[in-house]
Amino acid sequence: MLYRALEAPTQYADLGVGFRAWGFSSNLILNPGILPGTSVNRSASWVDPLIGGRYHIDLPTGWGLFGLTAYGDVGGFGVGAHSDWQLIGTVDYTPTPWLNLHLGYRSLNFNYTASGGFDLGFNVHMKGPILAATFRF
Repeated sequence: MLYRALEAPTQYADLGVGFRAWGFSSNLILNPGILPGTSVNRSASWVDPLIGGRYHIDLPTGWGLFGLTAYGDVGGFGVGAHSDWQLIGTVDYTPTPWLNLHLGYRSLNFNYTASGGFDLGFNVHMKGPILAATFRF
């Protein structure tokens, strides 16, 4: 849920709160050979509370409407994951009022350790280019 904190003709800023749901599973199977075979299965799922913000500015051009967007959130706070954060930066193009195209970079990180005596933990940092579209109805 985002709240529009700033709205001007060529820019806006939003602040908000929300949740991110996670689910992971891992299966390891060792085939029998000289030693007997074995298998191990681990899985975890959780939900992280988040606090986030987004800023967008339109860039004046002669061909369509271009803009820049920056988004970030932080969460976890020990409720689900120990930490959970995300940063996204995009260049936006609006060829029509009902279509927005986004090209940018995303970095998403979380650090999770299972409770209840399970020997299970994830420390993941996913990053790379992002290509997205928004359709307005």
